[in-house]
Amino acid sequence: MQTTYRGDELNRVERVTHNRSGLWIAIAITVLGLLVFTGIFNFLIPNFGANLDGLALILLGLLFSLAPAALWLAFFYQFDRLEPEPKQMVFNVFVLGALIAGALHAPLVNGLFGFRDWQYNSWWAHLLGGILIVGIIEQTLVYLAVRFSVFSHPEFDERVDGVIYAIAAGLGMATVYNFQYVVASGGVDLDIGSIRMVVNALAYASFSGVLGYFIGQMRFEKVPIYYMPMGLLIAAIFNGLFFFLLERTFSGGLNYNPWSDLIFAAAIAIIILALVFWLIERANEETLRVARQPLRSEPGFDTIGAPGLTPVPAESTPPAVAVYPEDTPPAAPSDAAQTGPSAQEENA
Repeated sequence: MQTTYRGDELNRVERVTHNRSGLWIAIAITVLGLLVFTGIFNFLIPNFGANLDGLALILLGLLFSLAPAALWLAFFYQFDRLEPEPKQMVFNVFVLGALIAGALHAPLVNGLFGFRDWQYNSWWAHLLGGILIVGIIEQTLVYLAVRFSVFSHPEFDERVDGVIYAIAAGLGMATVYNFQYVVASGGVDLDIGSIRMVVNALAYASFSGVLGYFIGQMRFEKVPIYYMPMGLLIAAIFNGLFFFLLERTFSGGLNYNPWSDLIFAAAIAIIILALVFWLIERANEETLRVARQPLRSEPGFDTIGAPGLTPVPAESTPPAVAVYPEDTPPAAPSDAAQTGPSAQEENA
């Protein structure tokens, strides 16, 4: 049986599996840009805002809280300018992530579970609570921000879009935490404060990127029911483990150096997001490989062997046209098929 390709479906698969090479560059440039941002306010103008106090210092701190997210999104747009996501949609997810985190994080983490009251009772309580309570709640909030805003939108048409929108929601969450940090401190020194803000941005962008990979897979693949909870748990493990190590190792002792936090966060961000985009490229290559190989999936159907494609009924396949080799003449017609006069008619 002849196999038929559905051209529109193959085009859709190629669209879904489009790789954006510029994102690899964007990761490195974004992390470098955030390091430069902190360097400016720690080395070049360390006393910036030193004469401010009270409300003015708080307002300046709130403005600086937005800077890491703004720099991150700006660099991604610069190096993904060929096919960027709609700016309004990315901004909306960023705002939604911030609103959800601001409304639900504290009531759930500290109100419902009282995590702040017992997190330092033991190291294992700190670690497990950071993963199973804080990490699960935070990554669930990121998932909700993406799932109920852009997940079903036509512009969500590539696997990598799951990562981009999840990172936007994670940056919104990090910005809210930076706001809370500034307000609770009555304003912050912009040298040390800038490091804290960048560490939050790098961390939550990384963990959200992991979750975004699973969201993208769920959007375009038929996945088992446990797939998304598994992805959420993996992101939560990164989340809880990162802050556990940050507080127990890098931030401990009298000789605390905030730059160790920043270097650690930058290294984690580069490693995790590079791994995420590599996994996306691997998944895209596998989908394209399968899509371009015709597979017979059911009797009576010819399909393209890629996830989510609709089988084409065999009856819709146009009949094959017979082609004879040049040196093989067609078979002679039978006597019954002759239309000329018979031999008896000629003798008569």
